[in-house]
Amino acid sequence: MNRPLVVRAIVLPLAMLLLFCAVSSAMAQEQTVKITAKKFEFTPSEITLKKGVPVVLELTSLDRLHGFNCPGLKIRADVEQGKTATMKFTPDTAGEFPFHCDIFCGSGHEMMHGKFIVSP
Repeated sequence: MNRPLVVRAIVLPLAMLLLFCAVSSAMAQEQTVKITAKKFEFTPSEITLKKGVPVVLELTSLDRLHGFNCPGLKIRADVEQGKTATMKFTPDTAGEFPFHCDIFCGSGHEMMHGKFIVSP
């Protein structure tokens, strides 16, 4: 019996299985957060995240163009009506990080804000 051939027949499928499990596990840990913008609010306005866990934000607007800006986490997007803006990031610091609309949307615009709470 050819030993190197037997080793390859066992090791290669095992390595592929371990790689598949690692990739699946990493994808399962990703947190998806859906945020809706409308005059003059974000829903939800308070979002809890975990430090080190990748996040996918899915932002939609119900009425007009809005901006989504969180300087503390260095993320920003235009949120167009009828479209979904997607952003991926991983919070690397615990704390509270305010976000706000940075495209003027009328009287009441200054009340369009919220915060991320990143736990350790």
